[in-house]
Amino acid sequence: MNVMNRAVQSGTNEDYFRRIRRLLHRRLIDSVEEEGNALPDSSDAIRKRVAGLLDEFQYESGVSIDASQGQQIAHEIIQELGGMGPLAPLMLDSELSDILVNGPDEVWVDRQGRLELTPVRFDDEAHLRRFVDRLVSAQGRHLDAGSPMVDARLSDGSRLHAVIPPLCGRGTVVSIRRFRVETTTRDELLQQGFISEPMLELLSLAVRGGLNIVIAGGAAAGKTTLLNLLSRFIPQNERVVTVEETAELQLEHGHVISLEAKPGNLEGSGGIGLRELVRTALRMRADRIIVGEVRGCEVFDMLQAMNVGHDGSLTTVHANSPGDVLRRLEALALMGDTGLPRESVRDMIGSAIQVVVQLVRFRDGSRRVASVSEVISEEGQLSVRELYRFKPDVVPQAPDEEHAFTAGQHQATGAPVSFLARLQLRGFDTSSFIRSAAEAGDAGTQVPHD
Repeated sequence: MNVMNRAVQSGTNEDYFRRIRRLLHRRLIDSVEEEGNALPDSSDAIRKRVAGLLDEFQYESGVSIDASQGQQIAHEIIQELGGMGPLAPLMLDSELSDILVNGPDEVWVDRQGRLELTPVRFDDEAHLRRFVDRLVSAQGRHLDAGSPMVDARLSDGSRLHAVIPPLCGRGTVVSIRRFRVETTTRDELLQQGFISEPMLELLSLAVRGGLNIVIAGGAAAGKTTLLNLLSRFIPQNERVVTVEETAELQLEHGHVISLEAKPGNLEGSGGIGLRELVRTALRMRADRIIVGEVRGCEVFDMLQAMNVGHDGSLTTVHANSPGDVLRRLEALALMGDTGLPRESVRDMIGSAIQVVVQLVRFRDGSRRVASVSEVISEEGQLSVRELYRFKPDVVPQAPDEEHAFTAGQHQATGAPVSFLARLQLRGFDTSSFIRSAAEAGDAGTQVPHD
């Protein structure tokens, strides 16, 4: 047995193993082109073709490859042809929320809020580009120097964003936000401390009573998780229309119509954005409109919908505090070039939004509902009054430890809840919330909106 043969069997020569895989991959493509046929459409057919090519290679080179290595080579080639290539094992890991490819030699993952460097590698920059080109071309998109960045949706619902030079000097960079089927239950979120029972009871009453709610927070703070949870309290006799850039919501409701934005073609035309979809939802006899995330001038149309009879609508927005939510909604609405003065936009926000829920992801990856606030509009001024807050337990002697800020408790501020009067008029029993607010005793924190 020669030295190279021993290296292959022992698995110590990874580069040589990759060269064999690339060689067989190329031979498979060449053989299909010579025959004038399409690639086999089943994994079993491809595996048989690869096995035959592997036998030829061993006969020609004198290198012996054992059965397990042959199966691994066949599996990798199948992934190269129609799967996720080197990222296939990562896509099967349900604990990962993001996969980050920083060039061919560096692949990171976000596992429960923590970044980890993985041993996964691409062969070279050309291998990584072929991988990305195959995924985006399936959706009619492309990458080149004239279009050096692209967004695409993978077959499992995950979102892919890729950037190439000249925008990124280090080579191709790929970010994949995983789409995961939400399996977290109400009881699990309560046990994890994500939210408290009184907070959830108040929010469920707000949803059933038709109040408009904005869920705010940073990336991966749990906004979609909470939105899915709150959708369970929407009465089953109501029609819900969801509007999303990429379909992610998994609402537990019997009557849901999902609308998804459409990107433009290669020339940048033909796209349909969230603003057009919100307007479409208004014509679909929706009782409630749920916008997955607002980030542009569609905010103005959403506020109009909330003000003209679509009570109980929900949306999410990126913001760092309840006060920032109002400022961000105002700025986004003004982007719509409606010609309305700032004061009119503020009046729209004050009459449209009743509840703001702020989420936070701590540095160890744990997520909490940081506060539940109501929107107060007085004499043309907007503010938020905090009803519940999460108070973390700080460890003074070890402030840099990763678990120092995760423990804590949700507390009622004792502030009066103005929207309870509206819910009472709609026939809901709010006596328990009035008592709990009185027992809390504190004055609520009111944050003005400048």
